[in-house]
Amino acid sequence: MDKSFLENRLDKTAFSIAALSDESDEKEYWLSRSPQERLQALELMRQNIYGYDPAITRLQRILTITELI
Repeated sequence: MDKSFLENRLDKTAFSIAALSDESDEKEYWLSRSPQERLQALELMRQNIYGYDPAITRLQRILTITELI
């Protein structure tokens, strides 16, 4: 997978204030992006919300103990 999400940082100086009743151009913007770009943005948001640690990105191992008779 592309490691560009590690290089992305939030620009805290760029923001805008708008009323909730104002029309948004977000839908138009995302429809203009390719499906690959949309999935990359979704993955970046998921990692920002839930965290990302390369050391624990492997599948979880389930340990089953059986008793020998």
